[in-house]
Order: sequence, then C-alpha cells, then structure tokens
Amino acid sequence: MNSALGMSTSPPSTPSQATSSSKGRPITVLLVDDQATMNEAIQCLLATENDITYHYCSTADQALTMAIEVAPTVILQDLIMPGADGMALVKQFRTQAATQDVPIIMFSTNDDPQTKAEAFAVGVNDYLVKLPDRIELLARIRYHSQAYLNRQAHTAALVVQEQAQELEQILQELRRTQAQLIQTEKLSSLGQMLAGIAHEINNPVNFIFGNLTYIENYVSDLMRLVHAYQGCYPEPGDEIQTLLEDMDYEFLTQDLEKILASTRLGVERIIQIILSLRNFSRQDQAEMRLSNLHEGIDSTLLILGHRIKQGIEIIKQYGELPPIECYPAQLNQVFMNILNNAIDALEENSTLANPQDSAPTGCGKQIFIQTQRQDENRVEVRIRDTGVGIPADILDQLFTPFFTTKPVGKGTGLGLSICQQIIKNHQGSLQVVSQPGQGTEFIIQLLIEH
Repeated sequence: MNSALGMSTSPPSTPSQATSSSKGRPITVLLVDDQATMNEAIQCLLATENDITYHYCSTADQALTMAIEVAPTVILQDLIMPGADGMALVKQFRTQAATQDVPIIMFSTNDDPQTKAEAFAVGVNDYLVKLPDRIELLARIRYHSQAYLNRQAHTAALVVQEQAQELEQILQELRRTQAQLIQTEKLSSLGQMLAGIAHEINNPVNFIFGNLTYIENYVSDLMRLVHAYQGCYPEPGDEIQTLLEDMDYEFLTQDLEKILASTRLGVERIIQIILSLRNFSRQDQAEMRLSNLHEGIDSTLLILGHRIKQGIEIIKQYGELPPIECYPAQLNQVFMNILNNAIDALEENSTLANPQDSAPTGCGKQIFIQTQRQDENRVEVRIRDTGVGIPADILDQLFTPFFTTKPVGKGTGLGLSICQQIIKNHQGSLQVVSQPGQGTEFIIQLLIEH
C-alpha cells in the first residue's frame, strides 16, 4: 500500500489547475483498488496537480481505517476486488460519520446501466469506466471535492453560528445571574439593616407604650382627685384661683386627654411601622412558607410612603385571598420594583391618561392595586397606574436585562428582569399591558400551593 503520496512537480498551465489554485483549497484523493497498475496509472494522471494529495489502499479491509486517517475529499473505488464486494464497501463508508458524506467515484469495466443504477442506489456519487480520460477524471475529482468542501464549510459555519448563539445565551444568563446576585445581596443587606433598626427601635417604643398605660391611669386618678377637691372646696383661695386662670385649667384638662390619645396613636403607628419593616425584611429565601400577600403589599407601600406624595392616590381593591406558599421577601421585592416604576411614571410625566370607570371622578395620578382569586390554586395581583403608558417598541424589551429608559444614574435596567425571574421561580407569570395614553398594568399570577 502506498499512502500520503503528495505530488510536487512544477505547476501545469491547464485551465482546470488555474481555477483550483484560485480557490486555494487542497484536494485529497484516496484510491481503493487491488490492481497496482491502476494505482500507477491514477498516480501518473494526478502527478502534475500540485494541489492534490494522493493516497492509495489496495485492500477493502483497510480502506475504511485509512479513509478515517487521511480524510479524503473524494474516494476513487473499484467495483470488484478479491474477497470484497465494492457495493458493500460503499455501504460501510456511508455508515461511518467520518466518511458518510465523502464523494465516491466508482471505477469499473462494467458499463451495464443496471450495475450503475445499483451503485448510485447504495450511495455512489459518480461512475466511470476504467481507465478514464485524464481531463474528465480531473474535472470530476475537482467538482465533487469542491462540492464536498463547500458543504463542509457551510456546516462548519452553521456550527460556529450555533455555538455563538449558545455562548451569547450563556453570557446573557451569566449577566442575569450576576445581576440577580447583586440585587439579592442588596436586598439581604437592606433586610439586615431594616431588621436591626426595627429591633433597636422596638425596645424603647415598647417601654414608652407600656408606660403610657400607667401615665393615663395616673392622670385619670389625679384628675379625679382635683375634681374631688373642687367639690369639697368650690370657692378656692385667691392664690389658687390665680393659678387656675394662669394655666387655663379648663383647656388643660381637655387638651391633656387629647395629647395622651394622640401619643398613644403615634406609638401604635411606630409599632405598626416596625412590624412592617420586619415583614418586609424577612430573611426567608431558604424555604417557602405561607404568607399573606396583602400584608406584603401594605408593608411595601409603607416603605414607599416617602415617595407617595399628596398628588398620588393609592386605590386598593383587595379580594379574599388565602395565604399562599411563597418566598415573601422576594415577592416584596417584586411589589417594590413595580410600584417604584409606577410612581416614577406618574412623577416624570405631566400628561396623564383618563382614569377608568373604577377610578373616582376628578382623580389624576392614581395607582390601582387589585387582588383576586382566579381558581382553586391561583391568585392574581394587578398593579395599574394612570401614566402615559409605554410605546410598543419598548414594551417588547421591558424584561430584557440592563434595558432601561431612565437617565444615567437613575436606573440599572435590572428591576423588571429580576421580577420576572422571581415570578418564574414561583411557577407563576408576569405580564405587562400598556398603550400610549392609557397607562400601564402589571399582572402577576401565583400558585397558592406548589
């Protein structure tokens, strides 16, 4: 067997050679034939073609192994060889991944049309009668090799394109994961800070709240004592009368009760804020638990109280919802991001959509929060604002990581992308409905039980 016999003679001046050289793509030929004279003849025909590498195999048993080794761009094969069936060898070539697409030119002394038809049926690409003309052989070798190389290049381009798309998807996923980790870390830090503040405030507030009861009782006792003295001594002395007038005793007794009542309301409000901070900042991402959605929404609204100015009206339309199985802190983050965006839309735009039928007459800047039970295992939360809405070309990109329409420094483009991921993690759905001039509505659907 002669293998890797490369031709190195001077370049010919034939048109076919000039065409191939301009392509600059090498051709590798493998001849499988038991006759040494056939090898010598083909080698002689290809000797002047310096862009063709020639290999020879004399037995069918070794043909497949050699073809995998030298990676031919075209195979020249004899139809009949001792101890082997040329048709069976073609079938072997076609069953191997390395050779299944390599063009095969069959050589034979048999010019019978039926034999040719059988050869083409098993996978032969061309059929020539021994010994072919040099010009015809070169033309067919170049034609089939070029077609094969073009197919390989196209396939390689498709593979590269698919790999590039996969890499881009992986990159986007990495960026999304990194962004979510950053936001999760921020939320965790915020939660720890709020929990610490709530704990520090809670102790003195409880002390004040507990003492208020005693103060109210003591003041009530003192007032009863004063009234008893007034009953026993309806005509006080001049000094006491002057003192009563100076302190405006009647106003003092009335206002003292109001002060104590308002102080109690203030302390109760602080306690409510502390409970809301604790509810919002619960560090419970490790496992799901039953949670009241309305408490989460109310806590988020309380945190955003400094942003909800007099010009913005919050309209809550709560339905009857059971506790749902969820990560409460994560859902609070979703409510926070969506409500923040709604407030931004109402603050930054002066032109407002007309309120819908459910809105009170004469109201402009409004945020509607509606909850309802959809079916036995699904609830729905709708958050709608009366802003100017979102253009259609932006709507499709709303959940794309790092996409934002806000000025530099005011938005990272991560909020809604993370919201969508959180809702997906809850096996729910997050949709947005908006038209220019009609406001924007986010629709969240969540499972009650997982």
